[in-house]
Amino acid sequence: MFTAATTKRVAVFLAEGMEEIEALTVVDLLYRAGIPCETVSITNSGVVASSHDVSIVCDREIGDTRFDFDDYDMLVLPGGMPGTTNLGECDELTNQVTRFAREGRQVAAICAAPTVLAKLGLLEGRKATCFPDLQGVLAENGAEVLQDQVVVDGNIITSKGMGTAIPFGLAIVAHYLGQDVADELARKIVFA
Repeated sequence: MFTAATTKRVAVFLAEGMEEIEALTVVDLLYRAGIPCETVSITNSGVVASSHDVSIVCDREIGDTRFDFDDYDMLVLPGGMPGTTNLGECDELTNQVTRFAREGRQVAAICAAPTVLAKLGLLEGRKATCFPDLQGVLAENGAEVLQDQVVVDGNIITSKGMGTAIPFGLAIVAHYLGQDVADELARKIVFA
């Protein structure tokens, strides 16, 4: 773990059928950088199965009465199918993602998950990216679609997919701790 740290906290939301690499790469990089991060199940179970049938034990459950979105500074949505669909159908999550984005608080989504943001009207007039086959959803909902691996537009970070999970995680690190720390972390994990 890096000596640099922050009190800012990040929640990564896991739904049945999510892409485990997109979720756990972010968790790993934030841990290494000293950024507090928790995985949160949107189901009534603390164990969530990925799209590749990998079971992940979550730190928290969204339905727990002690769970509070305001304990976090950033909400992260990993992609995968049907994980993205399940995230988009979770009213409690989408209401809070909308509130965070509209209040200028941090929201990040990767792969198919930026389509959740687009359908909520959160990408209208913003630059964003997502999984190439779904970029039409972003455009139809008013986003300016870029082909970059990661796009940061104000308080929203989007990324293309599993192959861009490391740059996505590093962008979150850079947001909280600066580009120098993200670059040093990239060097330490041998990311070219």
